[in-house]
Amino acid sequence: MSKLSRLTVLGSTGSIGKSTLDVVARHPDRYRIVALTAQQQDELLFEQCQRFRPRFAVLLEEAAAERLRKRIAAAGLDVEVLCGAAELERVSTLPEVDAVMAAIVGAAGMPPTLAAARAGKKVLLANKETLVLAGHLFMDAVRRSGSALLPIDSEHNAIFQALPRDYAGDMKQSGVSRILLTASGGPFRNTPLEQLQSVTPEQACAHPNWSMGRKISVDSASMMNKGLEVIEAHWLFNAPADAIQVVVHPQSVIHSMVQYVDGSVLAQLGNPDMRTPIAYALAYPERIEAGVAPLDLFAIARLDFVAPDFQRFPCLALAYQALRAGGTVPALLNAANEIAVAAFLERKIAFLDIPRLIEAVLGKVARSEVRELQDVLDADAAARLAAQEWIAR
Repeated sequence: MSKLSRLTVLGSTGSIGKSTLDVVARHPDRYRIVALTAQQQDELLFEQCQRFRPRFAVLLEEAAAERLRKRIAAAGLDVEVLCGAAELERVSTLPEVDAVMAAIVGAAGMPPTLAAARAGKKVLLANKETLVLAGHLFMDAVRRSGSALLPIDSEHNAIFQALPRDYAGDMKQSGVSRILLTASGGPFRNTPLEQLQSVTPEQACAHPNWSMGRKISVDSASMMNKGLEVIEAHWLFNAPADAIQVVVHPQSVIHSMVQYVDGSVLAQLGNPDMRTPIAYALAYPERIEAGVAPLDLFAIARLDFVAPDFQRFPCLALAYQALRAGGTVPALLNAANEIAVAAFLERKIAFLDIPRLIEAVLGKVARSEVRELQDVLDADAAARLAAQEWIAR
C-alpha cells in the first residue's frame, strides 16, 4: 500500500475540486486533505471542512472568510481560515503537502500553481491557463525543481496515458507522429451559422456530454476551450502546432489519441467523467477505483469523427495563431477571452462577438517576449483593458 499522500485542493468548490474530493473520500487510507480553497462559496467550503477536516481553508473574499470563521468556531473544528491570493501560494507550498490539485479556473489559478511547481510539489494540473499564459516559465519551473506534473484535462490525461511511459518530450525519438486531440464540438456543432449570432448563455452552457462550469461551457461552445488545450498540449508534450490535430468526436468516448510513425494509433476511452483522469493522476503510476461506471461499447454502438470547421469555430483558429506567434500572444488571447465570455454571460455582447473581441485585442496590444512572470501579468492586464474598451465602444 502506498504511503499517505497529503493534498492541497485549489478550487475545491468547483466541479473539478468536488470530483477530486469524491475520489479522495473513496480512499481515506491513501489521502489526507491539508488545505481547501475557494473564491467565495463559504457555505460549501464549510461542508467540505466538516467532512475532510483540513488544516487550512482559504477564501479570496474577506466577507466570505469571516462568515466561514464564525461557522468553523461554532462547529468547534480545528481549521485555520485564511484569506487572500497570497494564502493560496502559502498552502500550495507547505512542507507537509505532497501534491496540489490546481483546479482554479482562469488566470487567478496561475500564481499558486506556479508556486507549487517551484516548490517541487506533485502538480495535478486542471488549470490550463497556467500553461497558456506562462508555459515556458511553468515547464522550466517543473524541470528545475523536479516537480511531477500530471495533466487532469481528460484530453491531456488521455494523451499522457497513450504516450510511452518514458516519454521525455521528444516526439521523433519516441516514434510519435501526431497528437490527436478530441473535441465534442459542443452544443452548436450542427447549428446553422446564421443562428449563432442569437444564441443565449443558457444554450451555450447546455453541453451535450460534460457537466462543467458556465465559463468552461461557453469556451466549449466556441471551441476556445479546445484552442487553449492545443496550446497546453504544446507545452506538456513538446509538440509543435502542426503536430497537434483537433478531431471533433461527438460521443466524447475517446478522450484523445496518439499516432505513431508505424501506423499505430493508441486511444484512451472511457465514460465522460472527470473522476477517471483525477484518480489516474492521484494514484499514478497505480490505478484506483474512481466511482465511474464502466464503458458499455454496445450501448455506444458507434464512434464518429469530423474535422473542425474553422468558419464555425473562429476561436479555435485564433488559438492556433496565438500558439504560432508565441511570446505574450497566448496570454493576450486568454485574457481577452475571459472578458468576452463574462460579457456574453452578462448579455452585454453576442456569442459571435467573442471571437471578434479577441481578434480586436490581438490586433491592438503589442506582442512581447516572456522572460519573467511580470511580462505575462502585464500582457494580461493590457488585454483586459483593451477588451473592456471594446465592449464599451
